[in-house]
Amino acid sequence: MMEFLAGSLLELITQTSTNLPPDVRAAMSNAANIETPGTQSSQALDIVLSNVDMASDVEAPICQDTGMPTFVVHTPVGVNQIRIKKAILDAVAEATRLGKLRPNSVDSLTGKNSGNNLGEETPVVHFEQWEKDEIEVKLILKGGGCENKNIQYSVPCNLDHLGRVDRNLEGVRKCILHAVWQAQGQGCSPGVLGVCIGSDRAHGYELAKEQFFRTLDDVNPNPTLAKLEAEIMTEANKLGVGAMGFGGKATLIGCKITAANRLPACFFVSVAYGCWAFRRLGVRLDATTGAITKWLYRDPSRPVERMARGAGFTLTGREVVLTPPLTETQMRALKVGDLVLINGEIFTGRDNVHAYLMKNPPPADLNGSVLYHCGPVMLKQGDHWTVKAAGPTTSIREEPYQANVIQKYGVRAVIGKGGMGAKTLTALKDFGAVYLNAIGGAAQYYARTVEKVLGVDLIEFGIPEAMWHLRVKDFVAIVTMDAHGNSLHADIEKSTGEALEALQKV
Repeated sequence: MMEFLAGSLLELITQTSTNLPPDVRAAMSNAANIETPGTQSSQALDIVLSNVDMASDVEAPICQDTGMPTFVVHTPVGVNQIRIKKAILDAVAEATRLGKLRPNSVDSLTGKNSGNNLGEETPVVHFEQWEKDEIEVKLILKGGGCENKNIQYSVPCNLDHLGRVDRNLEGVRKCILHAVWQAQGQGCSPGVLGVCIGSDRAHGYELAKEQFFRTLDDVNPNPTLAKLEAEIMTEANKLGVGAMGFGGKATLIGCKITAANRLPACFFVSVAYGCWAFRRLGVRLDATTGAITKWLYRDPSRPVERMARGAGFTLTGREVVLTPPLTETQMRALKVGDLVLINGEIFTGRDNVHAYLMKNPPPADLNGSVLYHCGPVMLKQGDHWTVKAAGPTTSIREEPYQANVIQKYGVRAVIGKGGMGAKTLTALKDFGAVYLNAIGGAAQYYARTVEKVLGVDLIEFGIPEAMWHLRVKDFVAIVTMDAHGNSLHADIEKSTGEALEALQKV
């Protein structure tokens, strides 16, 4: 009767969203241990580790962007796959209602958010049959920030800092290292790569993403690929991208490569980029009852190891406390590297809000305001909203709009992750504003800084894209683009490009 199927699937989704697998925990601990103490990257990793503990303690999303849930299901011959898919859809909707998933399914034609993560081709479900007597369900949650840093190369080609790329393993090596470099901090480094050499365009990406179902500590059975994986891990961590793109020693925590036959005319290298919040789990289910018989990637009987080793950005008393509304004079007094603590009201604003502001007046006074690139996970309890997760989203998507919004409405500080481009940097200088980098993926860490949800506008855009009014206390961020034309992100991109060029083989 499969009476336990619904509960088993809901538990799989919940644990995947809230509990980082042991192999990823070990890799992140190692990344933190090799980083230089006291640096911005080291402090960022401390926040990340604390955030992992917070998420598992309260079973809340590790990162607010729970991505597009992707399921890979193996079933015995004769099992009703239609029934299993319906159960998956029901479990996804229930997990969304409970705040374990953020409503992320948007109609590509109308722009309307379904509100329950269901819609055309969402969630993604792949079925395969096998000759075993149990059901296996694997799930990966991969957010939009790292999804945007996926990249596919058609070889031969020419790449920045690396020159000509040929159809051989050296060319593949160049493509993969370039993929790491181009991600910078926008994909929430340190990251994970899944790579496919060959196949066609569509299936190559699918095979690359399938590599995420390998454990980070495994060894590729193909000795040629095993050697390449190890080489990429060593060389990528010499680039100096570091955690959040702040510069540092830990840029990758995993690289998994497969190869597939290709057409004579085509040579693709497909790279799937995963962030540090590397969320994937799996279960084996009794084919009769739907009950969980075994967990994959984790042992629920083993105590969850604590990750936190410090407070993150250690407060020294030299931090700059900002209480909105902010002034131009305050912003021009800041410089790249300054640590700030924000106390007071801030506004969230992502893609839809920025596009709206290009044609319409803001629903609230933004003069002197702090605008946070964030799509939170929110739950409504009675008449009140509660923040369940609230880390930063990737800011570069707002580059076409941000300068205009700063100029037109007097925004003084923009918070996000990964930095912004030359147009925004010019606006910061011209109008007296700064860009503040929060720690990507630290959704629980930042949710705890929210004292109260003061209101919401543009809710018709859906929960992630609405403009939320939040009152925060000790919201910590670092100035990475200032009002004097300085950008840490531009500096790191330049220095890592030089390091990439140095990794060419003669």
